Amino acid sequence: MIGERIDLFIQTRLKIPPEKSIGLRNRLFTTYGTTLRGLVEEYGIDRAEYLKFVHDVPVEQILQPDPALRELLLRTRAKKIVFTNADRRYATRVIISLGLDGCFSQLIDIIDIWPACKPQPEAFTKALALSGEQDSTKLILFDDTPANLVTAASLGFNTVLVGSKPRPAGIHAVIGDIHDFPSVLPNGKS
Repeated sequence: MIGERIDLFIQTRLKIPPEKSIGLRNRLFTTYGTTLRGLVEEYGIDRAEYLKFVHDVPVEQILQPDPALRELLLRTRAKKIVFTNADRRYATRVIISLGLDGCFSQLIDIIDIWPACKPQPEAFTKALALSGEQDSTKLILFDDTPANLVTAASLGFNTVLVGSKPRPAGIHAVIGDIHDFPSVLPNGKS
């Protein structure tokens, strides 16, 4: 749904026909890490306008609470941080819709790391500084986007691919589902 909103934004705001908007979105995403950054860099688009438009999707009607994940997260003593290329408002809506409010100690969003974004190394460096942790080797990044994990691994983060995508070289572990995250925690600790 967000992809459709991004295409609609590009079509209406830049007056680009539908058959060309997907190609532009893909090019901007590939070149800049997010379509937003590409639109800001190449077209001077206002971040707040874009984020408000593209995140105007009914997550509250789509996502359901996940009590099992909530229990796993609350049982895990380690500090848990959400690090996202979305904005804080949208990420908070997702967290609440999943019933995971109160499970995370921090949320680092696209505005916090601007002008960088995942998978750029600068985004991880900023996120690391914001987390208060000095040593990336003490952190585990769980992500479903291989490019984000490759960058994080190159910076010393422990990395876990979530999902069934092929495992790139350098990624430390793969889990099929986020509910399996305790299985890859150091020494089986939660």
